[in-house]
This record gives sequence, structure tokens and C-alpha cells, in this order.
Amino acid sequence: MTKLRIVFMGTPDFAVPCLETLQGGPHEVIGVVTQPDRPKGRGQKFTASPVKETALAHNIPVFQPEKIKTEAAVEALRAWNPDLIVVVAFGQLLSPVILKLPPLGCINVHASLLPCYRGAAPIHWAVINGENKSGVTTMYMDEGMDTGDMLLKEEVLIGREETTGQLYEKLKHVGAALLAQSVQLLIENRAPRIPQDHVKATHAPMLSRQTERIDWTCPAEAIHNLVRGLNPWPGSFAFHRGKLVKIWRTQVVNGNFSGQPGRISKINEDSFVVETGKGMLEIYELQPESKRRMNSREYITGYSPAIGEKME
Repeated sequence: MTKLRIVFMGTPDFAVPCLETLQGGPHEVIGVVTQPDRPKGRGQKFTASPVKETALAHNIPVFQPEKIKTEAAVEALRAWNPDLIVVVAFGQLLSPVILKLPPLGCINVHASLLPCYRGAAPIHWAVINGENKSGVTTMYMDEGMDTGDMLLKEEVLIGREETTGQLYEKLKHVGAALLAQSVQLLIENRAPRIPQDHVKATHAPMLSRQTERIDWTCPAEAIHNLVRGLNPWPGSFAFHRGKLVKIWRTQVVNGNFSGQPGRISKINEDSFVVETGKGMLEIYELQPESKRRMNSREYITGYSPAIGEKME
């Protein structure tokens, strides 16, 4: 078997199983490119990315350019002389010069069934939009945002109560297995090259503060999907008595009821119910601003929400 010289580009923990799969396989990961260390947490201490930590644990050289398109970054990659570049949630687009560097090209692992959900947040948006399936696609990279020809796809079902965090955990391991298959097919010169149908493309842009705020005039089902789609990060939010409250776990009840959006209509022992534009939403877990996450029983005890009050 041909032993490839592979450069791996990635940043978050989603990319770690892919890196570990390559490192533990028959090929040589000659270098890792990841984002620079960033300030994190209350102390704003500079913290390495999960991919950097994994690379260092395996004694793989690490390169952390602020911008990958600079001449210095290109020369650093050229010096590694890779046969293949693998990109998984790296966070920057590659220049045409870099795309042409390795003889086998650059391939990407993307967490959606392309051409659906191109962009930065495919897992979040699949859940927010109430999709019943998602998956992973491996593709040849070009200059566009997730527009290249496809190698392989694997579909994964999304449960009605599944959160983005739960789907993320499944897809990162599916992605690692699909990457291993894709690399093997490239070596054997049997890799498919399937053009995307650009007419069917949909997009998954970065999340905004506006996306995160709950609109109680929306149907209960849509709000429920938003809550689980933004769990565990960054969280959906509303206001109660003028104070920001993040909502973490909900359930749709009486989906056809038409009431006053945002009105608290029922207080249970371990939950409370809010009216929406269509149906009612039962809230089980939430987080007042600057406080820890808590179940609704604790919130009811500590904050005494009342029937007739409005969530905004």
C-alpha cells in the first residue's frame, strides 16, 4: 500500500476523531494546521484548540497561522510536501495555490448531506429546521464554500428530541469512518467524483444573536426545534420580568391550541407551560442570566413565575 504524506487542517473537537483515525492508520500525518490559541473562559487564558492538543499528544508538528492564504503560510505547507491535505472544520477557506499543492488534492469532511446546509453551522441548522435526517459528506475542495465535487455520503437519522450536541457526537465519528474510506478509495484510484446539484443548495450561516432569541409568536414546534438546535451552545433565550433566561429543554403540548404568545398558562410541579403562536410549550430546564442551569422545579421555587405573566 502507498503510504501517504498527509497534512491535516482542523480546529474543534469535531475534527479530533478524523485526526486520530488518520494518525492510527497506515499513513503519515506530517503536520497539523489549526487556528491560533485563543483567550477562553473567565480568566481569558490562551487555550489551544482540541486539534492542537491531539497533535501535540502524538508529537505531530503544529502550524498556527492567523491567515492561511499568506505567502508565508503557503511556503510552510509547500515545505511539508504533502500528498494530500485533509480539512475538517478548520475555519478558513483555502487559496487556489494551496488547493493545487498536493498531488491528490484537498478533501473536506462536512457535517451535512451536501448540497444541503453548506456553511459554518450545518448541524445547528438541521436541528433548528426540524430535519429528520442529516449526515456527513466527504468532498474535493474547490474555491467555494462547500461547493466541491463529492466522494462519499452517509446518512444519520435525527430524533425528535435530539439536540445539536447529541447529533454532533454521532456525526464526528461517522465523519472519521467516512474519511478513512475516502482516503483508501483515493489511493486505489477508485474514488467517485460526483458534482453537486447547485440548484438544490441550502445554506447554514453562522449563528447570530437574533437567531438565538425565542419568538413566542412562532409555533411551539418551531420553538422546541430552536431550543434543541441551540443546545448545548449557544443556547436560546427569552426574557422573564425583564431578565434574560436561557431555555434548555422543552416539550410541545397541545400543538393546535391558539392563545396569547408568551403567556404562562400553567405551573406544574416540575415544569411550566407557555402559550405560543400555535400550541403550547412546556419548559423543563432553563438558566437565569449569570446563574447555573437548573430544572424548572428549582426555577419555580426560586423565582415564582405566575400564571398570566408574559415571557418575552
